[in-house]
Amino acid sequence: MTLHQGRGADTARQKLSPHSRRISKKPMNKSIPYWNPFLETLPRERLERLQLRKFRRIVRWAYEHSRFHRALYEKAGVEPDEIKSLEQVRLVPKVEKSMLRPIQSKDPFPYGDALCVPLDEVTEFHQTSGTTGQPVYQPDTWQDWEWFSECWATLLWAQGYRPHDRVFLPFGYNVFVAFWTGHYASEKIGCETVPGGVLDTQARILKMQELRATAMMATPTYVLGMADAAQRKLGIDPAKDLFVRRITCAGEPGALIPSTKERMEKLWGAKVFDHAGATEIGAWGFECEAQPGGMHVNEAMFLAEVEDPETGDLITEPNKSGKLVISALDRLAQPCIRFDSKDIVQMSPDQCPCGRTYKVFKGGVIGRADDITKVKGVLLAPSAIEDVVRSFPGLSHEYEVVVEKRGDMDHITLKVELAEGSGQDASSITEKLKTELRFKTNLGYEIQTHPYGSLPRYEVKAKRFKDLRKRGDA
Repeated sequence: MTLHQGRGADTARQKLSPHSRRISKKPMNKSIPYWNPFLETLPRERLERLQLRKFRRIVRWAYEHSRFHRALYEKAGVEPDEIKSLEQVRLVPKVEKSMLRPIQSKDPFPYGDALCVPLDEVTEFHQTSGTTGQPVYQPDTWQDWEWFSECWATLLWAQGYRPHDRVFLPFGYNVFVAFWTGHYASEKIGCETVPGGVLDTQARILKMQELRATAMMATPTYVLGMADAAQRKLGIDPAKDLFVRRITCAGEPGALIPSTKERMEKLWGAKVFDHAGATEIGAWGFECEAQPGGMHVNEAMFLAEVEDPETGDLITEPNKSGKLVISALDRLAQPCIRFDSKDIVQMSPDQCPCGRTYKVFKGGVIGRADDITKVKGVLLAPSAIEDVVRSFPGLSHEYEVVVEKRGDMDHITLKVELAEGSGQDASSITEKLKTELRFKTNLGYEIQTHPYGSLPRYEVKAKRFKDLRKRGDA
């Protein structure tokens, strides 16, 4: 029994709505590929009716229980009952992370006036990682936490996790939400769940070997870092000497960048799956076992809109990139309604062969609106650089990009590490990199090669792209 299961569970369960209790049931047949067959295969027309009903309900809830949301809606002249179609959802004003930070100084402490429930109903505290500024605090009720773990159970089941799996979680359990809900979801679907929080990297690898863990969850950076540590420091080949056969990634792009996914899968001899979510949103996206080259949106739990980053117009056609605006349809304590995620996504024109009726975002999260930038008049996405660098076998997985002004001109420096014992000529790699990067990004680079182990290592969210033209990125 975990701390969360033992803390007032009977009382908290009474607060769950009948709908929440219903969707929390696990499939009776473990061979069924869907955690919730009804919701995941719902015809589009019925799915959109469900989304509209849930959206109207959460907007009404926020209007009636949150001073922050009520003031926002009154200023925009929006009444919840006016929302009668999915097209009218866009009447509701968007919320950005920058709007949430200032209200945390208001009562009730420490959440401010976006809180929709009494403080004594808050059972969970987490906060954002703080990589883009002051952390945002996220309160959750027991019902919210059940909903969050239900989202994660949906994605884990879709990626093939089953009760026979022994799941290892190599992350530091702290105030950042990270894989907390991944932990509880793996328990929820019946897996044996092993927390590896206080262990260092080598101890985690040895414990995974000792227990024959079959699955794990980590950032792409740490998945690569663990494989490197296993080989160099312990003489362990993860693909041959460990038993991990599926890995769920989150926290940063990478698991859907082809060269990074290929590198991880080869090193571990495992299938690598991507997932997208955020502390203030929830676990909204997942790659399934069919691996269609993108991620499903969990549309029974979220309403996703894609808009033009410059005009704000809604993008409905596939294969066109836009910014994700997303609503969590069942989160009550601090609602997430039309949240500007800053994530860049692109709708796929095809339905996934897995049979789910949920939309697929091709390539998952392509990048961040605040990362994609113009250099010498050309739009540059950091993920494009990553895909090129990690396709070179003579390089390690670490690299760093620095964009700066030199006089009146933009200048890009790419720092790369030679792979340990690669024996390749640095000048040869440099010329090939320049050629490939010019082809893929239409830009020229100054390439600096560094010895193995000299660039920074990261365990959680890596910061390899630094635009020194922007204030605060130095």
